[in-house]
Amino acid sequence: MSERTVDPKLLEILVCPVTKGPLDYDRAANELISRRAGLAFPIRDGMPIMLVDEARSLDDQQSPRPPHDTPRGAR
Repeated sequence: MSERTVDPKLLEILVCPVTKGPLDYDRAANELISRRAGLAFPIRDGMPIMLVDEARSLDDQQSPRPPHDTPRGAR
């Protein structure tokens, strides 16, 4: 299975479907993280899956990880 990257322009416009707040891109986990909602949305074949039913709860995480990239909008 080949890993695709997510279009940076897409990352700039996506928001959490629950809180409408910003998302952090975790490249290592291949997820978009909504800290406010406590959810991690998977990215499959370069496409973010923004469905709450597909998201992983951050509470499921055994040890918290800082984001590997800067938050959306930060420069």
